[in-house]
Amino acid sequence: MEITNSNKPRFPFPLLCLTLGAFAIGMTEFVIMGLLPNVAHDLQVTIPQAGMLITSYALGVAAGAPVLTILTHRLPQKKLLVLLVSMFIFGNLVSAIAPTYPLLIAARVLTALSHGTFLGVGTIIASRLVPPEKRAGAVSLVLAGLTIANIVGVPFGTFVGQQFGWRASFGAITLLGLVALVGIIRFIPVIRQDGHASLAKEIRGVLNPQVLLILLTGALGCGSLFALFTYITPILESISGFAEHSVAWILVLFGIGVTIGNMLGGKLADWKLMPSLIANFAALAVILALLTLAFREPVLAVVTVFVWGIAAFGILPGIQLRILNLAHEAPLLASTSSHSVLNLGNAGGAYLGGVVITHAGLSQVPLLASGLAVLGLVAALGSVALERKVSARVAARRAAVGSS
Repeated sequence: MEITNSNKPRFPFPLLCLTLGAFAIGMTEFVIMGLLPNVAHDLQVTIPQAGMLITSYALGVAAGAPVLTILTHRLPQKKLLVLLVSMFIFGNLVSAIAPTYPLLIAARVLTALSHGTFLGVGTIIASRLVPPEKRAGAVSLVLAGLTIANIVGVPFGTFVGQQFGWRASFGAITLLGLVALVGIIRFIPVIRQDGHASLAKEIRGVLNPQVLLILLTGALGCGSLFALFTYITPILESISGFAEHSVAWILVLFGIGVTIGNMLGGKLADWKLMPSLIANFAALAVILALLTLAFREPVLAVVTVFVWGIAAFGILPGIQLRILNLAHEAPLLASTSSHSVLNLGNAGGAYLGGVVITHAGLSQVPLLASGLAVLGLVAALGSVALERKVSARVAARRAAVGSS
């Protein structure tokens, strides 16, 4: 079933069920960052150990996205969505009641397995719920659930966790998952699947050197984000001197910056893809370095965190567009793998941030994040250089054929 009648509403109600699912996923991924001190105290672990809850989730996404995509390649899309949301609900329920740190880690990994594949399948379904000329908007609306989660869900979840205990936050996410599941079962139509590119072709698309290089670029960008954002709550409390209840509002401001960054990054990528991506990485590196000083002044800290949110998420639309452009003949596995690689960057950044805290202290984390952004800038420049080299080689080959 496809909705093609131009008299239908711009975005049909079933699309909102997918947006709610993406919102819940974004909330469960990021809410833990605002609750690290609470979780660490309750489970009697250190802040770096609590940071492994972010790392484990990211690794779960990294492993789950390509594996589940391959294993469920022929499963009807609606059934797959129901399976993925059910896994998500169960993982969050276990997180809410987990009595020990290892069990909480295991629950986070289980929850994460559904993340990348849900977003991949959800956006495909979204594009078929509307007329062709509205598909890009439909996909954007689903992915907006992740952004809205940063603005509304994460601060709300942080507030709930601080007032009623961190377990209550996971309980609220479990309820959101249940609502999304009911909506998907009730309102998402059974959509006939078209033919797919062969698995071999999908794998060749991922192994394209240019695709691998831009995936590395994205991983370094996400690493710079999570190296700092994972520990943003203890940094704002210990270095900037903010009270616990103030952190939630700063996270709201960061979420607004994230939304602006997504919109601005998309427009810039449509205008000049690689030049804008390179400029964004350069700006990100400078902003992160400045945070080393800005965190010591509360007002400057708030302003710079907002600007950092714009720059940090401004790179993501360009990374995604670059991947789709490079793997346009067989984009499914490459697009799904991008979630894996970006979350490897998340995991690596969170881990390295913990190492720096252990050996150098919280104040040095922004410098680590800035260094990772510089490496991302180098990788982006390398991608452009490689593209020019390949283009020159193709041009020379054509000239040789023409002259013969």
